[in-house]
Order: sequence, then structure tokens, then C-alpha cells
Amino acid sequence: MDRSKTLFVALAFAALALYPLAAGPFGIDLVTKTMIYAIFALSLELLVGGTGLVCFGQAAFFGIGAYAMVLLSGSTAGAPSLAWLLPLCVLAAAAYALFVGSLSLRTQGVYFIMVTLAFAQMAYYVAHDTPLGGGTDGIYLSVVPTAGGLDLSRSPTFYGFALACLATVFGFLALLLRSRFGRALAGIRINEQRMRATGFSTYGYKLAAFVISGALAGLAGALFALKDGVVNPELMGWHLSGTVLVMVILGGIGHLRGALVGAFAFALLQELFQSEAIFGGFAKHWHLGLGLTIIASVALLPRGLVGVPAQVRERLLGFKAAALTEIPDAVA
Repeated sequence: MDRSKTLFVALAFAALALYPLAAGPFGIDLVTKTMIYAIFALSLELLVGGTGLVCFGQAAFFGIGAYAMVLLSGSTAGAPSLAWLLPLCVLAAAAYALFVGSLSLRTQGVYFIMVTLAFAQMAYYVAHDTPLGGGTDGIYLSVVPTAGGLDLSRSPTFYGFALACLATVFGFLALLLRSRFGRALAGIRINEQRMRATGFSTYGYKLAAFVISGALAGLAGALFALKDGVVNPELMGWHLSGTVLVMVILGGIGHLRGALVGAFAFALLQELFQSEAIFGGFAKHWHLGLGLTIIASVALLPRGLVGVPAQVRERLLGFKAAALTEIPDAVA
């Protein structure tokens, strides 16, 4: 990663760290939710941008992490410790990802997309149609887990905790994608048949990436349950899988920072089109405005928002950026 990209990431996290000093309760709550969705988007970026696997069932792992947080915290007499509760939520999502991945990765292309969607809908209907998930009403977090001396019921404290989780996930994926494992995933994305010919067990690599992705999505789901205090089957719905995929595409596939930018851009666009102060009565139809904006972005920005600087340079200076031909680095 070159210096400009490193500087961008550093400034972004610095801005997030300083944001609560100038923001009100609504702003802190909005950015906290967006950071959780950014973790969710990063989990999918590992599959889509890092491995070339378009998964349309990512919401299942997100929902499992959220439900595990609520169900496990209610099984203890007092306030449970987040030190063991959060890892269990991540493991629950990873276990389901292992099951889904071991079967779905035997297919390719559109069949893989449909199989992952089918498994996600299975999880959705388990939560929707059984007492375990509370049906359509969902279930509530009865007690906030303890986290050492941190009071996670306070918005600024939870904001800092979510930011720390986001920075950890981003750093972990950056190191992972720059490792031998990450380079193998890049090779699979470019030409899986050639990777097999060179002796790589591509199924094992893809399955490992799928499980890691599911675990990170479960982490995001657990944080979401902690923030809102309630979970329902909609967290596993296909529309949420589509939303997080749009975030990744909007930011720029193949770049970790693209997942960050896409999550924040999507959240800001959603708030913008829902604002009655700006759009008046049209705010009731905010889905239409958001959809048209995303369509325009995809058409005009084929490399996503992170590719805008390169596109500007090409238009102004008349040359193509090297990023078009090289393999994107871990956090490009």
C-alpha cells in the first residue's frame, strides 16, 4: 500500500476517533451503526474482492452472531462477561459458515450465489417460525454484558468499543491479504484452474476464507445486538445481504478501504434521502432516490468511490492508472 493510501486510512480512523468530541447523540448513534455495517462490509469484501466469491447469504452469519449475543446473555444469572460471550458469538457464526461453505463451495458462479441464498433463508425461517428466535417480533437483550470497567450502555463508550473492533478487523484483514494466504486467494480470484495446476488446494483456501468471512460477519451482528438491544429475523433477510453487497460495490470491489467508504457513503445517502427538511414529501419514497443514485454511481464509477482519484487523473492528464492492470494490494 502506497503512502497516500496509508495516509487516507490513518486520517479516516483519526477522524472517527475525534468525531464524538463534536457530535451529538444522534450523530454518535448513526456513526456507531455505520461502523458496525463497515465491519459487515469488510467481511464480505474478503469473499467478493479477495477471493472472487459473490455470496448472497452473508446476512445469515450476521443474524446468527446477533441472536447468539441475545440468547447466550440471557442464559446466565447475572450480567455475562463480554470476554467469553463475544468469542462464542463469533464461533457460532463461523460454525454455520463452515457448514454452508463446505457444501456451497462445491458449486460455482450463479449456482454458488443461489445456494448461499438458500442457506441464508433456511436460517431466516428458523428464527422466524420457531420460539427460539421469538418469531417476527424477535427477542430483546435483557442485560448488557460487562466488559471490564467499560459501561457499554453509554453511547460514547460503545462508540469507542465499536471503533476499536473496526480498526482491529481492518488491520487483521490487511495483514491477512498481504500474507501468503492472501496472495493465494488473489490467485484463485484471477485464475483458479491455474492455481490448481500449481498444486494449491483451492477448495481449502476458499473454505478458510468463507469461514473467516462468516466469523467477522458474526462479530458485526453481535455488536449490532449490543447496540440496539433487540434482534429479529429481518437481520437474516436476503435484502440485508443485498445491502451489504451494494456497500462493497459502491465503495470499490478489491479494496478494503472501499468497504469502509461504501458503508459510510450508503449510510449518508440513506439519511440524505430520508430527510424531509431537504426533500419534503419525497422523503417517503427515499428508496427510489437511493436506488437511482446507486445506479448512477455504478454506471459512472465502475471502480467505485475509491477509484474516483484515478479516474480524475486519467481525465485530466490523459493516462491510465497502473491500478487497472495490477493486482490490488491489501488495503488499496
